[in-house]
Amino acid sequence: MGNFFNMDNPLFSILSKVCDMLFISIAFILICIPVITIGPACTALYYVVVKVIRRERGYVFREFFKSFRLNFKRAAIIGVLMTILFVILGFDLAYAYGLTAPDSTKGSLLMGVFIGITFLVLASSIYIFPILSRFDMTVKQLIKAAIFMSMRHIHFTLLMMIVYVLAAFAIVYLQFFPFVFIAPATIALVNSFMLEHIFKKYMPVSEGPPEETGKDEWYLE
Repeated sequence: MGNFFNMDNPLFSILSKVCDMLFISIAFILICIPVITIGPACTALYYVVVKVIRRERGYVFREFFKSFRLNFKRAAIIGVLMTILFVILGFDLAYAYGLTAPDSTKGSLLMGVFIGITFLVLASSIYIFPILSRFDMTVKQLIKAAIFMSMRHIHFTLLMMIVYVLAAFAIVYLQFFPFVFIAPATIALVNSFMLEHIFKKYMPVSEGPPEETGKDEWYLE
């Protein structure tokens, strides 16, 4: 019975991680409300999920706000650009859909083009903030890297899109509304197993053990 209340008990470890995911998801949702902070929040969320939840390095809120501050400028620019782009594409898709009835050929052609562009933007958005959380790049380099990785690893891209769809299905169609409060961290955690597999292909080989290099290369574990 004593082992059950031991803080090293796997059950307590799991519950602790679930609580961390819940708290950081709520913080993420609140920080995203001003819109301009969506990019930095997405970057920090992925960073803390991988470093703290998976690798058990540091503390949730300390690492979250560390990444939030460090990447704020670039992430905010990208977040605003993405938001504007999605709004424009929304109007474009609505316009193309409206043309499918009177002029099916023109409407269908435009719809196909806009759907293709929307897919590319959605695919890139899955990668761009995690890339920023890991690599030091300019905004232009981040956009290029996100497009390249999303197309180069299209099978993983499709799987990660399915994760988002399943989360939306659970909330909207199954009406499991409490899931909203832990969904951001859960999605980031599930997708991180695919993203980390991809990122390791583009990261330099470890320079050696931390005792020799003085670096904690937790992301290579």
